This record gives sequence, C-alpha cells and structure tokens, in this order.
Amino acid sequence: MIGSKISFSTKVRLLPALAACVMLSACYHMPPLNPPPGPVYDVRSVTVVSANGASPRLLSEVSTRVNAAIAATRHAVTEGAVALTIHITQSERAQGYEKNRNSAKVDIDASAIDTGSVVAVNSFESTTFSADSDAIDDLMAEDIAARIRAAYGLTAPRPDN
Repeated sequence: MIGSKISFSTKVRLLPALAACVMLSACYHMPPLNPPPGPVYDVRSVTVVSANGASPRLLSEVSTRVNAAIAATRHAVTEGAVALTIHITQSERAQGYEKNRNSAKVDIDASAIDTGSVVAVNSFESTTFSADSDAIDDLMAEDIAARIRAAYGLTAPRPDN
C-alpha cells in the first residue's frame, strides 16, 4: 500500500493544504456578485426645461449634446422607445470661497413614446469648478450630458475634426 508509507505527521501537514484546495475549488462555481444590468431604453428625443431661470445657453447646450448622443447611438429596440424630459430644477453659479463652484440639480423623466406614460425617473446633482464665466455653461452641459449618456446607454458622439 502506498498510503501506509506516508507518516502520520506528513498527513497532518498536508491536510490544511488539501482543505484550502477544496475551498478554493468550491468558490470557483459561485455566481458573480455583480448586480444585473438595468433596463436599456431606446431614447429617441429630448426636451430640456427649467422653471428657475437657468441660463438659456445651458439648456441649449444640454439639448444639443444629448441630441448628438441620440444621433450617434444605434437604436435597437430593447425596452421600448422613450422621450426624455430633462428638468434643471436648480442652477447656482459662483459658489464657495473662491466663487468657482457651479452646481445644478437635474430630474429626468423617460416617457414611453407610444403611451406617454413615465417609465423611468432619474435624478442627480452636477457640480463643476471654473472661474471662467464663459466656460461655466459648457462644462456644466457636458457633465449633465455625460451622466445622461451613461444612465441611458447613449453613445458619445465623435468630435468633428
């Protein structure tokens, strides 16, 4: 017998290594801890509104950037076509000690195009830092558009050369 030639002390030393191998092999078959992906909507149009007096340039830039992302996205029907209504509920400029912090609160409603019912709601706050008053709206618009692209699976448009 081959097993009888191995001493008892050697068997005891090999036992923890064998137990570790068994535990690691059991972990191999465990499912991943990643959450399942959320629903992907086929975004077809966007409307940007504000009731609190956000700058018209900010509204226009957000609309332009999100519409460009919609145009760059391949439209595959997954959960149904939706139209986004972006509400900029609060927009503040020149905050903080150095007057370089700018923020906006954004609410998004995704409405089904065929029924008009709201199928998804999203809210976030965007904060940018810039002392250049000419760049504030562009930076804020890009930050808002990037968050919308990420949330709704839109493709970033290619820059024009």
